[in-house]
Amino acid sequence: MALSSGPAKKVSIYVGEDHHYHGQSLYSAILDFLYAQKVSGAFIVRGMAGFGADHHLHTTRIEVLTADLPVQIQFVESPEKVGELLPKLQEIAETGLIEVQDTVVFKATEAKK
Repeated sequence: MALSSGPAKKVSIYVGEDHHYHGQSLYSAILDFLYAQKVSGAFIVRGMAGFGADHHLHTTRIEVLTADLPVQIQFVESPEKVGELLPKLQEIAETGLIEVQDTVVFKATEAKK
């Protein structure tokens, strides 16, 4: 089902680049799950610097600390679809942060044929 204009949810998931789920990178496992569940679209952004709940600074500026940079996975979907996906996303992103915001889709992107 394609995303349509109107009320929606924007989901942002924040994980560490070096975190894993069943032998693959956590961010890749989340993206694969979203793809398999036919989410309208998703993207991943790799951070240049950041820290999480552990308050350890990770940055590309200091070679020793370049491991485990922050990664954000983001997607927009219908409220119903997000409700279906959240239990599994919580399981997969066990150590990550999941943020859900109300939003409105003004114009949905149409799939290329």
